[in-house]
Amino acid sequence: MKFYYSPNACSIGIHVLLEEIGKPFEPVKVNFADAEQYKPSFTAINPKSKVPTLERDDGSILTEFPAIAYYLARTNPQANLLPAGLESEIRALELLEYMTATIHMRGYTRMFRAGTFTPNKADEAQVIETGRSMVIKGFEVLTPALADKPYLLGDFSIADGGLFFLEYWAANRAQIPMPAIFEAHLGRMLARPAVQRVLAAEGLD
Repeated sequence: MKFYYSPNACSIGIHVLLEEIGKPFEPVKVNFADAEQYKPSFTAINPKSKVPTLERDDGSILTEFPAIAYYLARTNPQANLLPAGLESEIRALELLEYMTATIHMRGYTRMFRAGTFTPNKADEAQVIETGRSMVIKGFEVLTPALADKPYLLGDFSIADGGLFFLEYWAANRAQIPMPAIFEAHLGRMLARPAVQRVLAAEGLD
């Protein structure tokens, strides 16, 4: 498999899952600083100009964080990335959808790319503040899901790959204070060998 990523993008969560699985894969860096995601060499692979992108062994392309995470879990059952049972599976997907579509795309994207939400430079500060409020609200919404558990669904799962990048951004990119349970979850994630390998590989350690 080829795994297309950009350092410290949301793809870091899929990178963690691949390391947890432990099977060989080829990481391919897409340099967002040089806008490589918009160049023909990448749009020929993923016209959405997004990471994560996964090229499977048969050459087919899979995109979107929840879909890739679910595919990796179902094709690697030995890694125990999904809890058993339909209810637990749909709860994992429910969490991933909220984290990627709402907290990331509606919240963090306003903070990191305010200019795409307004034609007026003077309005960007308000856009950023709106995004920040959405992220803070997102952690509040997720609080009952994590509660006093070590991971979102009890044991480590694909949902924690999504939560990790949200927490990592809060601590290292956005300087957003998190509730204590998320600080503790981030600490547990950072202690996992797979996460440590990913941070080193992406130049973030």
